[in-house]
Amino acid sequence: MRNILIADDNDEIRDIVRILLESEGYNVIESVDGEDAVNKVDGNIDLIILDIMMPVKSGFKACVEIREKTTAPILFLTAKSQDSDKCMAFSAGCDDYLSKPFSYTELISRVKALLRRYYVYKGKEKTDECDSININGLKVSEISNEVSLYGNEIILTEIEYNILLLLSKNRKKIFSTQNIYESVWKEPYFYSCNNTVMVHIRNLRSKIEDNPDNLKYIKTVWGKGYRIE
Repeated sequence: MRNILIADDNDEIRDIVRILLESEGYNVIESVDGEDAVNKVDGNIDLIILDIMMPVKSGFKACVEIREKTTAPILFLTAKSQDSDKCMAFSAGCDDYLSKPFSYTELISRVKALLRRYYVYKGKEKTDECDSININGLKVSEISNEVSLYGNEIILTEIEYNILLLLSKNRKKIFSTQNIYESVWKEPYFYSCNNTVMVHIRNLRSKIEDNPDNLKYIKTVWGKGYRIE
């Protein structure tokens, strides 16, 4: 049984989400604020659902701290729907974003998709060097889902890893933000998705690039997209 943590200070929202998730066979753990959510996250939590506006600690801050503890998917479920809010959420480390009011079908679909991708990403067995892509000290294993830079392991979220794998497997090919979004998220692209892709690229670069002013791996092709040379 998958364990899902829902953090929201609104009792009614928590009850609705809990009943919905439990009807799908998930075990639900509840938190009433961001700090409590951070404290309850451990290796047994498979997915985290966060509100943004919570007492004690906001969803943004909670997300940053949770991401330091786990790579489990994080879904923001919030009434704040501005592009700036979404950008901040993805910058904090979330994997998906759903605005209130939401349809029950869409919520369950997002939850199942996040869990499915996470366990495909997490569950593959390790293999040897021939299954790795090596690019100037950056090694990307397609089977074990591990990434290292000059021999040092780099911890990436599932989305970051999938973007890096896509670009690494298709070196020199330019991928537009639409190409990346549809390939990685496997959902229809909308213009607002640009920010989502850009934030994940920025987060990924912060982990693998030595010098942000002289990018070695993920290059921007202005007006076209991104590529690894």
